Amino acid sequence: MSIFDNPDEYYMQQALREAQAAFDEDEIPVGAVIVSGDRIIARAHNNTERLHDVTAHAEMLAFTAATNFLDAKYLTDCTLFVTLEPCVMCAGAAGWTQIGRIVYGASDPKRGFERLGRAMLHPKTIVQNGLLKEECEALLKTFFQQHRK
Repeated sequence: MSIFDNPDEYYMQQALREAQAAFDEDEIPVGAVIVSGDRIIARAHNNTERLHDVTAHAEMLAFTAATNFLDAKYLTDCTLFVTLEPCVMCAGAAGWTQIGRIVYGASDPKRGFERLGRAMLHPKTIVQNGLLKEECEALLKTFFQQHRK
């Protein structure tokens, strides 16, 4: 797929690549990319097992990489593409970064931030969900089927 065909799908495909990398490393397969303008400025996937750090979610690592890249603490002109709905921790961090937009694939009814509402996000943050939902869900389902035998 070309970035020019559908930029949002292209970027979510890139997040899915990160999620696959997490899967391959025996991490919960969540991937994220942060885009500024038409450029990916950060890529990350879950690393909680490898780093022995419960805060090493894909989004958190991507926020750090993006703010370092921009040499700024705010991401107001950026979009986070993430394969799974952010948890409350990651949504809180998104609020602090003032990220302009969040696009996620699969919903997380147990731990996702949307069950508590969007108040933890910056008031100007735009949220879109369901992009490549089936692909995002399939990777997660496969992972958990393999680990819950």
